[in-house]
Amino acid sequence: MSEPRPTLRPEYFDTLYAANLDPWKFATSAYERGKYTLTLNAMPNPRYRSALEVGCSIGILTRSLASRCDAVVAIDAAQTALVEARRRCADLPSVRFEHMFVPEQWPDGAFELILLSEVIYYLSRNDVGRLAARVTNSLAKGGSVILVHWTGPTDYPLTGDEAAALFIERIGPTCVIKRGDSSSLTGTATTKPGRMGEASPGDGKGKEATPMPDGSSNMESPELLGNELRPLSASLERTDHPR
Repeated sequence: MSEPRPTLRPEYFDTLYAANLDPWKFATSAYERGKYTLTLNAMPNPRYRSALEVGCSIGILTRSLASRCDAVVAIDAAQTALVEARRRCADLPSVRFEHMFVPEQWPDGAFELILLSEVIYYLSRNDVGRLAARVTNSLAKGGSVILVHWTGPTDYPLTGDEAAALFIERIGPTCVIKRGDSSSLTGTATTKPGRMGEASPGDGKGKEATPMPDGSSNMESPELLGNELRPLSASLERTDHPR
């Protein structure tokens, strides 16, 4: 059995954003656009009073969340990303950005919606448990947790499936699963910068190198081209004491 892998630290993300302000092509990728649509469709309610977005990056999905939420707190571990997110959402007074590294740091307050999109697999198994406890303590009664994760292979501490399943296990009877599905996004697969060994639909421009922790690059194998790629979404609803 392999040794448990530690949580990726903020320095990892700082390095990525220093080299490229949009390392995962959030602003241009067809995969990301499709993922945003699936994420918004997975939200059980048409509108929420308060929302927390964990791992907001440069604020692209944040703008869409703000259109359905009275107030949004968006957090990220990378300061450079937050500078761009604040610029992008400067006209949205209902959005507040915070520089935080989860699960060590967490905002105050209760939230009707908590979004965890492609972030949990950066955490160790222990930290997934700590994150579940954070979410449990800040999710309003009847509130929703949306999990969206890449389900293909990664070189992160956990795969998307492992991370989602472990989170749901650790959150325990606090929430019930109201919806869980794997929705397909199909396209030409390219390795996403920073997502080590991971493939995703690209823009048809071919393969890209993935930066590894030692500074080297990892090119995906040709067999991955044309694969079907499926982000997993699960909606959890709080059922116990009110907040």
